[in-house]
Amino acid sequence: MTEQVESSCDVVVVGGGAAGLNGALMLARARRSVVVVDAGQPRNAPAEGVHGLLAREGVPPAELLARGRDEVRGYGGRVVSGEVETVTRDGGGFAVALADGRVLRTRRLLATTGLVDELPDVAGLRERWGRDVLHCPYCHGWEVRDQAIGVLGTAVNSVHQALLFRQLSADVTYFAHTAPPSAEDAERLAARGITVVEGEVVALEVVADRLAGVRLADGTVIPRAAVAVAPRMRARAGFLAALGLRAVDHPSGLGEHVPADPVGRTEVAGVWVAGNITDPAAQVGAASAAGATAGAQINADLVAEETRRAVDAYRDPFSAASEARLCEEVMGNRRHGV
Repeated sequence: MTEQVESSCDVVVVGGGAAGLNGALMLARARRSVVVVDAGQPRNAPAEGVHGLLAREGVPPAELLARGRDEVRGYGGRVVSGEVETVTRDGGGFAVALADGRVLRTRRLLATTGLVDELPDVAGLRERWGRDVLHCPYCHGWEVRDQAIGVLGTAVNSVHQALLFRQLSADVTYFAHTAPPSAEDAERLAARGITVVEGEVVALEVVADRLAGVRLADGTVIPRAAVAVAPRMRARAGFLAALGLRAVDHPSGLGEHVPADPVGRTEVAGVWVAGNITDPAAQVGAASAAGATAGAQINADLVAEETRRAVDAYRDPFSAASEARLCEEVMGNRRHGV
């Protein structure tokens, strides 16, 4: 059944991951009417647990999000299921159109839709993603410590990735694949005892639902218990195109992002971003903190706008702005908590 939701609010948050929920939490606690629209496609869904998150180490991703939704709702915020198709200007605010036909009108927008990991075309890679195919040594490295780890050369940071995983295991193999190391990088790998295997990787070998090895184009299978790969990170930002806001290549060369200032403010007035949509390398803790920062900044921006209107009304008690202020005083807190 389609969830009912008020047609207008102070802030719509698009994306209900750590960044979006923490931003919504800050806004709800500031007594802002806030609606989180979540498509239910978290990037870390395949992972067994979230790591590197103080006081929540190892918590399953679904459990973390469920707690976050409950906390937002506890302060009057709304969290609804849905996919945002497009956002357009609507007077001084925005119209947020959902795929099911619902339209929300909002004064400010916080986009926290994250990114999509685009993996190389190697048989078995996608199926093992988030299990024994990994990308982040800080998110999942401890779980594969001292195991036979392979690093698939596909990106500008693949050698760096191999060196990071070497901290976790003495048995690391670098598969040159489409990113053979330079002479300098080959020396660095050799100095750390990392074996380099030339040739194209065509598939992963899986036995009894466990990764067993990496198969090369010539049929050779190199036994490995885990494989690290650097995906291309594509920002989920298509719904912002009508505002003239688009993802661009990230300076790291690892993918794309929506640029923003340090507090998440974009080049489009009234639109903020937080989390992986703007910072591809942000882990859950950093994304959550960025969402909180953006939420606080949005509230401050709304306060500034409301104060300007209040000053105008104060100077001219018979103006339209004064009438609006009077209505707000009469309505009181009923304007909050959609």
